[in-house]
Amino acid sequence: MLDWDTYRKELFSKIGEIATFSPNTARGYQTLSGAVQKNGRLDAKTAELIAIAVAVTTRCDGCIAVHADAALKQGATREEIADALAVAVALNAGAALVYSARVMDAVSSLEKKTV
Repeated sequence: MLDWDTYRKELFSKIGEIATFSPNTARGYQTLSGAVQKNGRLDAKTAELIAIAVAVTTRCDGCIAVHADAALKQGATREEIADALAVAVALNAGAALVYSARVMDAVSSLEKKTV
């Protein structure tokens, strides 16, 4: 599929280039990214497992490359990562079901207006 380590390194290089042109954006992102650590209520491994699940739901390859590496470095096991992925899958299916209900509501509302 991908050489994820190479991809992650190339990604950091390109993000560094963006930071050169837009340093305030990079600083803002770093502030957001570091906020959970400063709160101190979640341990680093848990935060990385959540990040992996969110990376899947947002379909972000760069996020996957960064947070899979970080989760492993924080001691996450393959089994814990698989459980985080199971949560992402369940929520994506749940979100599709919820938004399907919204579509049906929209259709009902629109049908009333076209009659």
